[in-house]
Amino acid sequence: MKFTAKQIAESLNGTVEGNPEIEVSSLSKIEEGKPGTLSFLANPKYTSYIYDTEASIVIVNEDFKPDKEIKATLIRVKDAYNSFAGLLELYQQAKGTPKGISEKAHIADSAKIGKDVYIGEFVSVGENSVVGDNTQIFPNTVIGNNCKIGSSTKIFAGVKIYDECVIGNKCTLHAGVVIGADGFGFAPTQDKNYKKIPQIGNVVLEDNVDIGANTCIDRATLGSTIIRKGAIIDNLVQIAHNVEIGENTAIAAQSGISGSTKIGKNCILAGQAGLAGHLTIANGTIITAQAGVGRNILKENGVYEGAPAFKHKDFRKSYIHFRRLDDLVNRVNELEKQLKEK
Repeated sequence: MKFTAKQIAESLNGTVEGNPEIEVSSLSKIEEGKPGTLSFLANPKYTSYIYDTEASIVIVNEDFKPDKEIKATLIRVKDAYNSFAGLLELYQQAKGTPKGISEKAHIADSAKIGKDVYIGEFVSVGENSVVGDNTQIFPNTVIGNNCKIGSSTKIFAGVKIYDECVIGNKCTLHAGVVIGADGFGFAPTQDKNYKKIPQIGNVVLEDNVDIGANTCIDRATLGSTIIRKGAIIDNLVQIAHNVEIGENTAIAAQSGISGSTKIGKNCILAGQAGLAGHLTIANGTIITAQAGVGRNILKENGVYEGAPAFKHKDFRKSYIHFRRLDDLVNRVNELEKQLKEK
């Protein structure tokens, strides 16, 4: 399908600067723009590309001020990034969604399947499990017994959801996600072995949760491991038993959260952040990449860095001295040498 700059601007409540009748039929990155494509500029680091891009239309922020002539037609909007994201969503929807239940899927007789559901090849749905309306379950996914899957949720290929787990509405679970595997519960014995502690809880994902590929969320020992609504979790994240992740919290790839830690809402954990067990992390906390948190963070909206993590500003000051450590040691050694010579 083709759309004119005028049609796109009307859908985004934007204004056209250039040819309102120019048409596009696909999308492109601004640095790889081709004629007939639509792109966007939101990050200032990419500003240089807008002067040479071959994209026919570029979405920009209202306050964008070019330094020289631009060949492309511009659509000015309040927020270029969110506007382009909205178009991507519409583009995805236009591609259509699969429906129907494959003859090669295995669905227990006691399972309840909603309307307009897609269930792909070699999917297994266990006893007494429920799948909500408009949900899509892609091939080779396993859903255990007594699970509840909400409406309009998308579960990609190879996901494993263990018994008794609950997935909310409009969630997305990417390929290879494991929900509800046993928590890492072992008790040391007198003979220096380990005795496994049964993990009889479950995992609960509230609505609008997005889980990245190959992320593992362990079931609780007792009760539930809970991911609150709107949380977004990247690929390759480990969330241990009885953890609670607050609303709209974002966790980047390769982070690890130990058992029974409670993270507040609107927090950000950057890549490879690590949290010890039984901690409380306040709302709005930002934990930078590779930080290691071993103590409670009770004051809201703080930024923490380092291992062990402490306040971002203090870390930066300390790091300045750390980088000069060799010079400082040499100065001390020289002073000691001068004192001995006197």
